[in-house]
Amino acid sequence: MERTIVHMDLDSFFVSVERLLNSKLKGKPVIVGGTSDRGVVAACSYEARAFGVHSAMPMRMARILCPQAIYIRGAYDQYTKYSSMVTQIIAEKVPLFEKSSIDEHFIDMSGMDKFH
Repeated sequence: MERTIVHMDLDSFFVSVERLLNSKLKGKPVIVGGTSDRGVVAACSYEARAFGVHSAMPMRMARILCPQAIYIRGAYDQYTKYSSMVTQIIAEKVPLFEKSSIDEHFIDMSGMDKFH
């Protein structure tokens, strides 16, 4: 049987969680990561991406490209909580999956075409 595997990557997951916790962040450039110049961008909103900011970029460069952004160190306990919630939803809907990181899953959709 041929396998159909879906890679589910929750885009800007940390920013999404921050916006759930603080609705005033919606629509604004938000950057999550190490807040010192030696830190790196863990996630950024689409509003920050419009200025050229991207994940894994040095925070120093992000501050140059988007000084008006809201910089957040991150609430990793909250990210873990929401990641578990997403994983629980996936576990209820598909028979086989693998969680590869806090915001990524591989889902085996083989044989599920009659459900979708």
